[in-house]
Amino acid sequence: MDSHAAGSSSGGSGDGAAQPRRNSRKPKYSKFTQQELPACKPILTPKWVISVFVLVGVIFVPIGIVSLRASQQVVEIVDRYDDACVPAGVTDKLAYIRNDSIPKACTRNLTITKDMKQPIFVYYQLDNFYQNHRRYVKSRNDVQLRDKSKASETDNCDPEAKTVDGKPIVPCGLIAWSLFNDTYNLIRNNETLSVDKKDISWKSDRDHKFGSHVFPMNFQKGPLQGGKILDSKIPLSKQEDLIVWMRTAALPTFRKLYGRIYVDLKENDAITVQLENNYNTYSFSGKKKLVLSTATWIGGKNDFLGLAYLTVGGICFFLAFAFTLLYLIKPRKMGDNSYLSWNRATLGR
Repeated sequence: MDSHAAGSSSGGSGDGAAQPRRNSRKPKYSKFTQQELPACKPILTPKWVISVFVLVGVIFVPIGIVSLRASQQVVEIVDRYDDACVPAGVTDKLAYIRNDSIPKACTRNLTITKDMKQPIFVYYQLDNFYQNHRRYVKSRNDVQLRDKSKASETDNCDPEAKTVDGKPIVPCGLIAWSLFNDTYNLIRNNETLSVDKKDISWKSDRDHKFGSHVFPMNFQKGPLQGGKILDSKIPLSKQEDLIVWMRTAALPTFRKLYGRIYVDLKENDAITVQLENNYNTYSFSGKKKLVLSTATWIGGKNDFLGLAYLTVGGICFFLAFAFTLLYLIKPRKMGDNSYLSWNRATLGR
């Protein structure tokens, strides 16, 4: 019996030795694959966290205060006139604005609330106008705008690509077709304030995007006039109203520069604005506003930047205060490193 058992045992071991060795799927050891390379592993102690929050608050709060003060120093006069310039008794505003036989002249009176130092920027503001619509943004041909020899290229410009008789429109597309065409004439004490419209567009646009030898051709010759009619004797690089308008806005409420006034305006000055209410915003429930504004080193009036800095700085101060209280009420024991992940694994074993 013993020999039989021994024989069975030895036979079993012999069979086991004859079995092929299985290939291991374990990767070859290296410090790179096991993420054991030397690395910086900062330990965020309460003192470090509190110090960082205090530092961010000390930096952000003064920046926010300075930015907010600069924004509040901007003097801004905003006047909405789209409804006010519709004659009394007119119920169908859309029919009124589309009727070219009806005069669109309108007079608005503004009062300067604070002294305004030159230069004073004149903007027009449109609300609920989606210049960022995909089909609207694509409705232009940049090659045609730059090169006189490419006037016949009207790709992507439909439905304002060609006239009824097949002639190419320059500049083509819906953006140019819908060019803003209200006009403003500002008067103070029976003296007309000159509005300088030079250099109101980006220099890069004038020099590289609009050709100095490209002239308007067949523009607004379709069955429906969209906006302003361009002077066919002035090259596109000099048509700065067009260049400003062609730089489309990202949001449905936007302002575009109309011109600058290089005269100081005093508090309580009465400004008479004689305008032509030509642009149709009534078909899409839009609004039109005239804006007079000064500027500081931060630009125009915009409280958001200063408030954002103050908010972030205030939150950091609050968190620093909260962590300080927590640290004082329930301090961590000296030498207790059990909170470290690699020590937790050791203690668990």
